[in-house]
Amino acid sequence: MMGRALLTVGAMATLGLLVTGLLGYAVDDIDSAGRHVLIALASCVLLLFSHCWIMFYLIGTGKAVKQAVADYGLPLELVEETRQFKSRSYPALMLAMVLAMATFILGGGVDTGAIPAWIHQGMFLVTLAVQLRSLWIEQQVLDANARLLARVDRLAAVSSGGPGAASGAAEPAGDAGGEEEG
Repeated sequence: MMGRALLTVGAMATLGLLVTGLLGYAVDDIDSAGRHVLIALASCVLLLFSHCWIMFYLIGTGKAVKQAVADYGLPLELVEETRQFKSRSYPALMLAMVLAMATFILGGGVDTGAIPAWIHQGMFLVTLAVQLRSLWIEQQVLDANARLLARVDRLAAVSSGGPGAASGAAEPAGDAGGEEEG
């Protein structure tokens, strides 16, 4: 649920970036420039918020999985899966954040006449493409993370003799791990 909410904020930030770009091409006076800057700022803040919180969310769920593995004797591979989620998503999220900030800063350079507008426009297009790719990666990772958390819950319930054991919702016995080797 939290992952979906954060992904929604990221989608809103992406939509804001798109609106910002369209407004940027329509800037012809101080008022339209002000709207462009204001929406750009709000979009960048939302983008940074969503990506940072997704990173924190993955750290938190990774710690929860690690604790469940220790508490219930679950397979260590579950912890490795959480590490893979982070290694798959973090580079794209960091790149999207850096590009969004750089694009915003370059907009100030265009406003003061220090750099040509085409540099800011090109950077915007690159930033938008990277953000769209980041959203796709986030969706894939957050979906896989949700499946992993559900699996860990089922395995923990079986290990503790909880409701998952009675309902048959757990993984097959061979996948419960930890007891075959040791």
